[in-house]
Amino acid sequence: MSSSPVNQALDALQRGLLVGVPTDTVYGVAADPFNREAVARLYEIKERDRSNPIPILGSAADALGSIAMLTGDAASAAVRHWPGGLTLVVPKAEGAPAWIGDDRNTVAVRVPDHPVALELLRSAGPLAVTSANRSGEPPTRTAAEARYSLGYGVAVCLEGEASLGEASTIVDFSGAEPVLLRQGPVRLWSS
Repeated sequence: MSSSPVNQALDALQRGLLVGVPTDTVYGVAADPFNREAVARLYEIKERDRSNPIPILGSAADALGSIAMLTGDAASAAVRHWPGGLTLVVPKAEGAPAWIGDDRNTVAVRVPDHPVALELLRSAGPLAVTSANRSGEPPTRTAAEARYSLGYGVAVCLEGEASLGEASTIVDFSGAEPVLLRQGPVRLWSS
């Protein structure tokens, strides 16, 4: 008897391997953020500069409590736009792994609006997830595109398609005023 694809993904994550997962924005590749070697493997397969932190996805705002401090305007934005295509940069939670986030002690977090991603996140807990492509290449939308881009470095690719095909909006809420870092599908301010 074979286990479900999500169970196969959970097993791979527990072994420190990488997993492909569709999200509402782009197809992603995930690692256990509490496993330092898995996060390092994620940077390696992406050929991503280590100064560019990998976002953490959760199944709900309260599921991100071990990673991030969501307060004030960031918490309000989360209530209004999650699940969805808005990534928030906020202070890291006390006790969050040192190898996630950036040197300012912040971390990018998001709750995706995709049933497959949410199913995996409800079972696995928060995951370090970034687009399933090599840095500088166009984002992928499907498991097949992710496999083509990243090869066999991904242990399991869950089937499904990214509905938007556009990377999330990123807003930094760690300072006195919110700062738009990347415009994506969610618009907080009119331009």
